Amino acid sequence: MSVAATYGDEHIQTLDWKEHIRRRPGMYIGKLGDGTSADDGIYILIKEVVDNSIDEYMMGFGKQIEITIDDRRVTIRDYGRGVPLGKLSDVASKMNTGAKYDSEAFKKSVGLNGVGIKAVNALSSEFVIRSVRDGEARSVTFAAGVELSDRAESGVSEKNGTSVTFVADESVFGPYSYNFDFIETMLKNYTYLNAGLVIKFNGQPFVSKNGLLDLLNENLSEEPLYPPIHLMGTDIEVAITHGTGYGETYYSFVNGQHTTQGGTHQAAFREAIAKTIKEFYRKDYDASDIRTSVIAAISVKVEEPLFESQTKTKLGSKDMGPDGPSVRNFVVDFLKENLDNYLHKHPGTADLLGKKIQENEKERKAISGIQKKAREMAKKVSLNNKKLRDCRIHFTDKNPRADESMIFITEGNSASGSITKSRDVNTQAVFSLRGKPLNTYGLTKKVIYENEEFNLLQAALNIEDDIDNLRYNKIIIATDADVDGMHIRLLMMTFFLQYFPDMIRQGHLFILQTPLFRVRNKKETVYCYSEQERQAAIARLGTNPEITRFKGLGEISADEFREFIGENMRLEKVRLTKEDPIHDMLEFYMGKNSFERQDFIIHNLKIEADYVEDLI
Repeated sequence: MSVAATYGDEHIQTLDWKEHIRRRPGMYIGKLGDGTSADDGIYILIKEVVDNSIDEYMMGFGKQIEITIDDRRVTIRDYGRGVPLGKLSDVASKMNTGAKYDSEAFKKSVGLNGVGIKAVNALSSEFVIRSVRDGEARSVTFAAGVELSDRAESGVSEKNGTSVTFVADESVFGPYSYNFDFIETMLKNYTYLNAGLVIKFNGQPFVSKNGLLDLLNENLSEEPLYPPIHLMGTDIEVAITHGTGYGETYYSFVNGQHTTQGGTHQAAFREAIAKTIKEFYRKDYDASDIRTSVIAAISVKVEEPLFESQTKTKLGSKDMGPDGPSVRNFVVDFLKENLDNYLHKHPGTADLLGKKIQENEKERKAISGIQKKAREMAKKVSLNNKKLRDCRIHFTDKNPRADESMIFITEGNSASGSITKSRDVNTQAVFSLRGKPLNTYGLTKKVIYENEEFNLLQAALNIEDDIDNLRYNKIIIATDADVDGMHIRLLMMTFFLQYFPDMIRQGHLFILQTPLFRVRNKKETVYCYSEQERQAAIARLGTNPEITRFKGLGEISADEFREFIGENMRLEKVRLTKEDPIHDMLEFYMGKNSFERQDFIIHNLKIEADYVEDLI
């Protein structure tokens, strides 16, 4: 009997709210993850709860929020009005239940759909919500969304507010742990956007007096070209400066939500900067010359904002509100007046900015001829490009799997051959390097058009002009775990740090972790990524297991490679933070200070040798 013939009423299912969330968590919190990435689901759970407390503060209630994490138990306590006691269970367990449908109560709120707190509840093995209002309190306890108890109290002496305690369910997320650095960054962003709000994380207070100006100064990884410009207005705040590198850096927010993927407000901001500066200098500068090296932050407050997903990382709203102006006109008009006024009042800043734009223009024109020839060469080569094995789905496609698109940058034919044979041809592309690429540190951007290897790579990535049309969501450097492989990895990271730092800031660059050892007996095979894992595997598998040391990716068969670039793929995201001064790092590791670097290597080799000796 065919499958179609067995399709009947009994095959139609209706899931209740908690079952649907637990079966399809990605619809509610994005990816799950284990805590190694800032956008992993365990951090989204914290954000969903904190967002509700932030909304209370924005409405004028509660000046302090306390967050504590003890092992995996997270508690978030605010001092707002407290959830109405009669609806406490409903707000945590009934979908589409909340106060935010009433625009008067929560006019410019972060959370809108009454979904977030329910997702936290359903995805937690333990969940307790407690509200205190004028001496009365109520606590409701759940497990995986199932209500276990409901307790009311009278005559309590606690201050008004809401407390939520939860433990993310390991049966959903798998083994996980919290990275406190990621949480601190998220909480600091809340304080930058809500001047005067105090957030305590495990007892440490975070507070901001100067809003986005503090954010920009905190996150600058180099000395800015001029003191940041800080402008504030009704429902909008911006901070702007320029650095010395390539690319554009933006921190954009809507109603306190960090829109890491931008949206209509960020697009308007980029347009407004170029438009305003052109008019100020009365010169038809190219927009790219104005925006190259810009470091800026923008925050807007939109009534009933529309986001492109539940995780709210990209604004889709076209208007500021039902009766308000368009987002574009609002942002453009604000900068046209206020940025123009600032530059007139601060001629020193205007002079530095003008010189920077002229330098960018001079460099762009100097490489334009080279760029044209390089594009023609890349186009010809791409017709018969053996370096690139493309995939079918790209990041720019309107396809539900577009975010899965990735490209592996490998060294040599043997490694690329193994990955090519074992990859998913729909979402995984392979680009093969020929030997060691050029050390680009200190070289101008024209080198990537003159150098065939880099020219073909940027053509494959589709980033010749900018990274807006990047063809792959993940750029994965896949090299051997030996000295030469590590050197190639450094050279590739230098290339991206030097010319495309935005790709790193936006989370597109990764390092593929491949196993160093294979430990197996007749019943089981264990792949080990470190000496510690090898020792643990030997202890678990018993006496005399077979141990193989992989010297390079080319030694790993295609069948085995499927294990490492599929569901079990280990990726390490390359990150840039305020503690990472790009210029200083590149100067030390890739500059001409050979003797200083040699001493560093010898010293650390001694430490590594002592470590190995201790293991033995």
